[in-house]
Amino acid sequence: MSFIQALQDIFSSPVIETAAWGGATCFLLSVLIVLTKKLHGSATMDLSHGIQKFHTTPTPRVGGLPIVVGLSVACLTSTPEIKHILTPILIAGLPAFLFGLAEDITKRVGVLARLLATIASGLLAWWLTDYSLSRVDVWGIDWLLKYTLISVVFTSFAVGGVANAINIIDGFNGLASTMATLAFAGFAVIAWSVGDANLASVAIILAACVWGFFWVNWPFGKLFLGDGGSYFVGFALAWLAVLLIERNPSVSPFAALLVCIHPVSEVLLSIFRRKLKKMNPGHPDRLHFHSIVKQRYVRRWFGKLSFELRNSITGVLVGFMTLTAIWVASLVNQSLLLSLLSVVGLALGYVAIYARMVRFQWCSPIMFLLSQPKLMRAT
Repeated sequence: MSFIQALQDIFSSPVIETAAWGGATCFLLSVLIVLTKKLHGSATMDLSHGIQKFHTTPTPRVGGLPIVVGLSVACLTSTPEIKHILTPILIAGLPAFLFGLAEDITKRVGVLARLLATIASGLLAWWLTDYSLSRVDVWGIDWLLKYTLISVVFTSFAVGGVANAINIIDGFNGLASTMATLAFAGFAVIAWSVGDANLASVAIILAACVWGFFWVNWPFGKLFLGDGGSYFVGFALAWLAVLLIERNPSVSPFAALLVCIHPVSEVLLSIFRRKLKKMNPGHPDRLHFHSIVKQRYVRRWFGKLSFELRNSITGVLVGFMTLTAIWVASLVNQSLLLSLLSVVGLALGYVAIYARMVRFQWCSPIMFLLSQPKLMRAT
């Protein structure tokens, strides 16, 4: 089944009504939060100073709340089969969401505590569903994953890693929500193409809820996703990948990874960069891929536009990079070799573009990575 045909089939299915309920609820609640910000702003506002702050006015950062509420409404109006998948996602996502929301409100929850909360969400999801990764199609690792303890620990850390990766790319209006919406749609297409209509339906509902938030966040940044939103969306994205792999043996695990290649590449590159600088991996900086895109290109191409609009243009430009990943994943998802090569190819392409932006010339991504220790020692 082609990518376009799968999309057409999904949008003609009854789940669209349920997804519409979730998306509309999320949108309306997001608007309500913005309209009432004077009432709750002392607790919910994100101030405009800080090394990774690109907005100019204080803005509510509790966008995760309408997403969770919208998803709950969609769950209540869905079929029993969809509820069976969606309810554990809502319950298991609570540790990630609540710890993130606590940081949004108090600004006092540490990075480690939030990371552990996302890992706890992965553990809770396994406990509720009995699903954990039993294969990654890599010799030796698959043998280890036969042991339940190793499988559960591996899955929980993978889920926590993806959740934190979404938090890391959440730097501009529309970036994380565009990427996540497209990724959910990509999982829906793959699930539908292999006959898993219920999982495809859940993915569409998740996409709709995030999309409802998007139109309040973009282009004017009236509401931010916040840590609660980014961690919950990241958890849901990671858990959908686990379900896709475990429920459908014909789907390569690397295809699921491919859909999330942008945030995964960004977090690995960020850790590598900060390690070379002997910085804490959780320390913020302005050297992320999206930050450099804005500095090198958007500011030059759209210099006459306002700061906020340049922010939003950067968000959707970088967010739409996921289109390439989901299109490729829809083509190669049942081939281990092709999906693996695609993961390597897109990850190296990501590094190559990053290298081009910081060096102002094209170079081998591998040579760029190998040369960084020398550059760091020289500086």
